[in-house]
Amino acid sequence: MVQYKIGNFDFRQFLFETRGNYVVKKIVSVATALVMAAFALSACSNNGNNGNNITSPSASVSPSASASPTQAGQSANFPNVHFDLASTRHVPYAEITKDNVKDLGVVWSANFKDLDAAIPNGNQNFTVVVDGVLYATTSKNHVFAFEATTGKQIWHWAPDAELMENSKNLYIVANRGVAVAEGQVFMLTLDNRLIAIDAKTGKTTKAIKIADAVDGVTVANGYYETTAPVYYKGNLYIGSSGGDNGVRGFVMAYKASDLTPAWDAPFWTVPPKGQDWLKTAIYNGGGAVWCPVTIDEETGIMYFGTGNPAPDFYGADRPGANPYTDSVVALDSSNGKLIWAEQEISHDLWDYDAASTPMLIKAKINGAERKVVVHGGKSGQWWALDAATGERIYDGVKFAKKIDHPNPTPEGVLIYPGVYGGQNFAAETYDPDSNYVLIPGIEAPSKIVAEKKGAEKTSPFGTTIAEAPADIVPYGTVTAIDMNTGKIAYQYDTDDQMRGGFTSTATGIAFYGELNGKFRALDIKSGKIIWEFQTIGDNIMSAPSIFTKDGKQYVVTTSGGTKPKVMVFALGGDKTQGPASTSGAEAGAHG
Repeated sequence: MVQYKIGNFDFRQFLFETRGNYVVKKIVSVATALVMAAFALSACSNNGNNGNNITSPSASVSPSASASPTQAGQSANFPNVHFDLASTRHVPYAEITKDNVKDLGVVWSANFKDLDAAIPNGNQNFTVVVDGVLYATTSKNHVFAFEATTGKQIWHWAPDAELMENSKNLYIVANRGVAVAEGQVFMLTLDNRLIAIDAKTGKTTKAIKIADAVDGVTVANGYYETTAPVYYKGNLYIGSSGGDNGVRGFVMAYKASDLTPAWDAPFWTVPPKGQDWLKTAIYNGGGAVWCPVTIDEETGIMYFGTGNPAPDFYGADRPGANPYTDSVVALDSSNGKLIWAEQEISHDLWDYDAASTPMLIKAKINGAERKVVVHGGKSGQWWALDAATGERIYDGVKFAKKIDHPNPTPEGVLIYPGVYGGQNFAAETYDPDSNYVLIPGIEAPSKIVAEKKGAEKTSPFGTTIAEAPADIVPYGTVTAIDMNTGKIAYQYDTDDQMRGGFTSTATGIAFYGELNGKFRALDIKSGKIIWEFQTIGDNIMSAPSIFTKDGKQYVVTTSGGTKPKVMVFALGGDKTQGPASTSGAEAGAHG
């Protein structure tokens, strides 16, 4: 029997608050496992759809939707899911300082379930703020537009019956955000569509099936979409979820104007089944691109991380290094051609994706400024690579406190980091004043049990997650890397896992949330916590957004679990805090 607990942490209460990683597939029923196996075995069939125009999901529009979003006064945006295209999550805003951060309070909040009872539990949304409008998504692909400073709902886009039907059997139903550009809000849906929504009215203007341009990208083949598209120079860049289902990972570009392909073909991260290292495989090779891409606006180079090879914990049918999996990859964004790729884990047997979004920075290294790509992986290690060549500058800096991952056995082995990784999809930030990169860490092992081979296997990938010792309590870490030396400047433990990430400001503050719903401000240079707020939601699994309006600075966070919310803070707001949340207590019991 598959067990569900690490210490007092119950995976069943956490199912839908993951980045979509392997453990979810391993802790469901045998019937579900068989469905997942069927998904994998049906890989890359073409569904035969022609053309891009399909039935569009309808929008549920609030009565005020016909009014234009408020744009009066001056505002400074948070225009992308990771602020800038370099994904630094460092904003130039300075009203909130180390001295006055104590005066932060809530100026408005919204409980998504109060706005629509059909919205499931959990939330992993990275909010975007453009011209005074805050755009937030929820699980199951609801989208809201709010007046960013007041919380007044402008419109609500709700999934129609087709989308709900197509996604009803999915066990990962998160959505991580939207791209806002050209008067449109762009979102990827769970059933593998790219949707354009009018930013003023909330009405669908265009919808396409990804499978029309990328063969086999269907729910039946194990694909789904949880990531946010990224807009750059008229194009939208998308990745792919579902690597643990045995899909074939890819990235693709579309024209924002009409959602037609901008590249001649997708960039596939692994070869087709039956070729190269997948010559004898019965599954596709994995390598999903779970998180948004990063783009260098000076060179047009696009960077992204790739997921583990599939099957996750059984490598006999995928010999060799399994190139481009668990890697940071650089492409020419204009055509999707490979520039370089650097692999973090060769022939991965532990689900150690390079899952998070790489960050592009100009940092002082050994006294000289260099443009580098930095990235922390689920392996609990961190890399700095030359942005132009991929040359390793800092190679595998260990930020996880314990790294020990023997190969799975029938008796079971305890691996550190566990299936949630040392760093999952949570975002790093870079502070140029201190020259520090902040890494959000997870300290939670998993017990991996290898099942018998062949027909005796009872799960799709021959491995299950068993119960770890009851005295192991998961927690998190904050690690600061000094870019000049590549060494850890400081590291401290957090009360709960770091599943969301950081956003830093011009005043040397980094904001972040923990799985227990605590929202905190950190003095980046010293590593001291200088402000804390207990949110009412059960957990925080995204990084905050920060924007200004008429000179006033606002900080946004979303929280999930059974009480998914969006909360906006500013100086002088309400300081009334919520009740303390227990670790993962109701962290993801999606319906």
